[in-house]
Amino acid sequence: MAESETTEPSRSRPAFVVVGGSGRSGQGDHAKGAENRAAAQVSFDRRELNALFNLYGAKVAAGEWRDYALDFTPAKAVFSIFRRTSEAPLYRIEKNPELARKQGAYAVIAAGGLVMRRGHDLARVLRVLDKGLRIVGAE
Repeated sequence: MAESETTEPSRSRPAFVVVGGSGRSGQGDHAKGAENRAAAQVSFDRRELNALFNLYGAKVAAGEWRDYALDFTPAKAVFSIFRRTSEAPLYRIEKNPELARKQGAYAVIAAGGLVMRRGHDLARVLRVLDKGLRIVGAE
């Protein structure tokens, strides 16, 4: 055992070491890191969620969709739509701010990975899901 190492608990190394901090305790720095990670996540705003849930509610009422999931990551926000909870999503509606100036921040992606529509306006992108073949009864 080296001279600097000891088995006494009072002289052992601290369990928590701040590297590159301001000299204060590590708890404040840890809280700032968690706050920065939370602020860095991409999410849908109220207007976008309103458009998503209006479409979702109409499709649930029609009996086409049954479940959804929301995922927020630092890179993108995803609204996944399921026919059944145990299956893979039918569609994913993604918001990716990195593509906002290029192809548009919003995209509707089918189950197989096909990008059905991409654009700058969420309402226009969602129209691809609102259109569908309807059976017209001959009366």
